[in-house]
Amino acid sequence: MKKLFLLWFAGAIGFSAMAQPGEDLASVAADRERERINAERMELEARFNAEEAACYKKFAVNRCLNAIKPLRREAMAQLRLQEVALNDQKRKQKAAEQIQKIEEKSSPEVLQQAAERRTKALQDAQARTERSQTKADERLDLQKNEALNAASAADKAKGSQERAQARADKRAAAAEEREKYNEKQQEVAEKKAANEKKRREQTKPPAPSLPTPN
Repeated sequence: MKKLFLLWFAGAIGFSAMAQPGEDLASVAADRERERINAERMELEARFNAEEAACYKKFAVNRCLNAIKPLRREAMAQLRLQEVALNDQKRKQKAAEQIQKIEEKSSPEVLQQAAERRTKALQDAQARTERSQTKADERLDLQKNEALNAASAADKAKGSQERAQARADKRAAAAEEREKYNEKQQEVAEKKAANEKKRREQTKPPAPSLPTPN
């Protein structure tokens, strides 16, 4: 998409140095490009709004929103860069039209110099556009990496919490088992003591009889 845009941009600059039919073609191309940018902006807004709405249905709402925001900013920044390029091209086209009027009354040397200036202006514009695109791509990659790192850290923290909870549950279960075991042992001891007492009472010798009177 970047190369196609640069080719269109270069063609539009070239059109600005041609006669009126060429200028009309450049103007039509610019208008169509603006319409495309506006349509794409509306589509992106609708898509990001839908994604943000979906975030509120998830458990990690803030993490979901934070992952979308940088992507939204970068997408809109890309469209803005294209608009800036269009505006710059329009200004250059007007300047080229003025130069063309002057060149029509100028000498061959002046015409050659003007052609060189146009060539240099095109090269400078292309270089600026490429630098802007490169910086935008680097920012987008950085923001994506930051979002991924944040999500990874959140997942690790969640995993650590879950493991800690599992250990706590295991300790609680073990304590409960020990308590049940102790209670059972206590019941066994009490039952054994009761049986032993009962056995002693049953085997106790009878009391001696009273002496018979004379």
